[in-house]
Amino acid sequence: MSTATAASDVLVPDIGDFSDVPIIEILVSPGDTVAAEDPLVTLESDKATMDVPSPMEGVVQEVKVSVGDNVSEGTLLLTLVAPDEAGEEQAKESLAEPTEQETTAEEPAADDGPAAPAAAEATPSKDASAPPYASPGTRRLARELGVDLTQVTGSGRKGRITGDDVRAFEEGGAAPAAAPTGDGGLELLPWPSIDFSKYGEVETVPLSRIRKISGANLARNWVRIPHVTHNDEADITDLEAFRKSTNEAYKKQEVRVTMLAFLIKACVAGLKEFPDFNASLDGDNLIVKRYYNIGFAADTPNGLVVPVVKNADAKGIIEIANEMGDLSAAARAGKLKPGDMAGGNFTISSLGGIGGTSFTPIVNAPEVAILGVVRSATKPVWDGSEFVPRLMLPLSLSYDHRVIDGASAARFVKYLVTTLEDMRRVLL
Repeated sequence: MSTATAASDVLVPDIGDFSDVPIIEILVSPGDTVAAEDPLVTLESDKATMDVPSPMEGVVQEVKVSVGDNVSEGTLLLTLVAPDEAGEEQAKESLAEPTEQETTAEEPAADDGPAAPAAAEATPSKDASAPPYASPGTRRLARELGVDLTQVTGSGRKGRITGDDVRAFEEGGAAPAAAPTGDGGLELLPWPSIDFSKYGEVETVPLSRIRKISGANLARNWVRIPHVTHNDEADITDLEAFRKSTNEAYKKQEVRVTMLAFLIKACVAGLKEFPDFNASLDGDNLIVKRYYNIGFAADTPNGLVVPVVKNADAKGIIEIANEMGDLSAAARAGKLKPGDMAGGNFTISSLGGIGGTSFTPIVNAPEVAILGVVRSATKPVWDGSEFVPRLMLPLSLSYDHRVIDGASAARFVKYLVTTLEDMRRVLL
């Protein structure tokens, strides 16, 4: 879409299932020249932070949004003009024309009176509904110090809260706001505040953005969902032999099939057999899905993320393995797109070869169940006449007890066990 000046609209791209996502940073100003893929604004959902890249090279003509605005797919962010159409003079004029508010804040006071304090000039009236105007670094500092940014007055340009503002507020003796508990009305005790340095040497390490976002989700899910975990073991001796022979057969194509690819396929079969596990609770209704998108927890340097293999029922083991490899690589590089993590209806959390015998994974709302898997181990198994060595894979299914009862969970896991012990069942 273009105007008479050949300006191109830049819209919020596909961001998966997210909507009304707040803008936490605007990275460009009118007159700035940007290259294709340069970040323009930063959005922060409840699962991840994402930069919206420029779709083309050009000069920023007009920014249509502000920090704190909530946007969804298709929202107009700004307009761009191609460099050859903008020209140097137009770019300079865009930079040289301050807004009325900026002129008021930045022009020196007349000689016939004292200048007003800079902070007073730069601080606009606060909109109580808008989030605090602060950079991600300042927000992180506020979390570390336990400062509620809504109580802090910003001294930066246009009321932006700076790190110094946060420190001054904290040192001023004002009681920091209690950290949100997300207790769902349980009236939990406040989190203990302890000066650990009194007892010895300490080091403060900021949480990564992923851990901060996922931590809030996990706390909500653990408090709001009545969890129960069912444990069992599957004999994967024959399946492991088949996996190794498959990798050998596809060695030249550089295909690497992991046990997780077989688990995804087995879970799809289980979800078809037990539809309540492929559902979400919505008030007094259960929304049963007829598609099969399986999420898997991927370990990254910044924390766990959950990419989703879409339509896993329509894909073979090799295709699933390749897609998982691509998603895992993007996760480690921090390049997962919002759509890569959206639309899941069942999750597998695998600790692979790290170790352990079982654990309790936390259900990933609005899903109703999650499968935990740890390292397989060779054990003596009675075959009716003697003990024989078999490779056993521990399985831990956590489920929402409001939707699934113990008997259903046991049947679902038993179905997974029999499927993994003979994957030919998925062909039936």
